[in-house]
This record gives sequence, C-alpha cells and structure tokens, in this order.
Amino acid sequence: MRARKVEGLDPSAPLADQAQRIVLTRLEEVEAFVPAVFDAAEVEALHDMRIAAKRLRYVLETMAEPCFGPYAAEAAERTKALQDLLGDVHDCDVLLPRVRALLDRAREEDRLEARRRGGDRRDLPAKAVRGLPHASSRRGLETLELYVQARREHLFERFLLLWRDLEREGLGSRLRYAITERPVPR
Repeated sequence: MRARKVEGLDPSAPLADQAQRIVLTRLEEVEAFVPAVFDAAEVEALHDMRIAAKRLRYVLETMAEPCFGPYAAEAAERTKALQDLLGDVHDCDVLLPRVRALLDRAREEDRLEARRRGGDRRDLPAKAVRGLPHASSRRGLETLELYVQARREHLFERFLLLWRDLEREGLGSRLRYAITERPVPR
C-alpha cells in the first residue's frame, strides 16, 4: 500500500504545523479502511490498515512530545496495539496458505504412493494406504492448519473489539484535537 501524499507541506512553516498535516493524513489513511476491515475475508484491507497504522504510529512517536498535546503520545500507544494485533492477523493470513500447500503436496505424494502400491491389480486394496510416507506429517499439518484458522478467527474478533474500544474512546476525534494543541514552552 502506497502512503497518501501529504498535501500542503511547507518546509519554511513551523514543524508542529507540518507534523499536524502529516498526522491528519495518516489518521485518515487508517480510517479509510472502515468498513472493509469488518469483513474477516478482506485480508488485503486488514494488511493495508496495519501498514497505515504503522505509519501513523511512527509519526506520533516522533512528533507527539515536541509538537502536540498529551493525548498524542497515548494515541501512539493505542495505534501500536492496533498495528500489533493486525500484524498477528496478517501472520496467520500468510502462514495458512503455506500450511495448506504443504498439506496438499503431502496428500498428493501419498496418493501417488498408494496408487503405486496398487500396481497392476484389478482394484486398489485398502492396505495400500497404510503406513504412507507422509501420514504423520499430514496429521501434524492438519493440526497446524486448524490451529492457525482458530487463532486467526480469535485475533480477528479481538481486532473488532479493539476497534470498537478505539471508537468509543474517540481516538480519531481526540487525536484530531491533540494535534492542534501546542505544548507550553518550559
């Protein structure tokens, strides 16, 4: 996912004003994935929201203290939690097809071995599938597949709850306000 261009940046303007533009653009990027991310099948939207959250987090971590009000640092922490959770979901989305590909390959190799064992007999005896080379691996991969599926579902539900909490806390509106505040000089 490409980052949105931040419009109106002026290198001669105060840093806080420019950082405000950047944060606002990055926040809008994160919010742009709603409501697509509420569909568990929208793998790409979930991944892209994670990337957008990472961009927002980094600018907040860099600019919160010198440029903005106190809530900006808290928003960075909440954005990190969002990014981390979406990262865990993405890990499952990447792992699951790999596990399935290995499982498919093991099944195919065992199927071919069972056929080979049948030789030129009129019918394939049931014992041809006993002790196939990948039987143990297939069981392990099937268990892993179930685990990754269940973990992904669990993490996605946690994401929905976290997003609901962020909305209830008013993350977007509170951050929009915080980036207009300027710290009191010491």
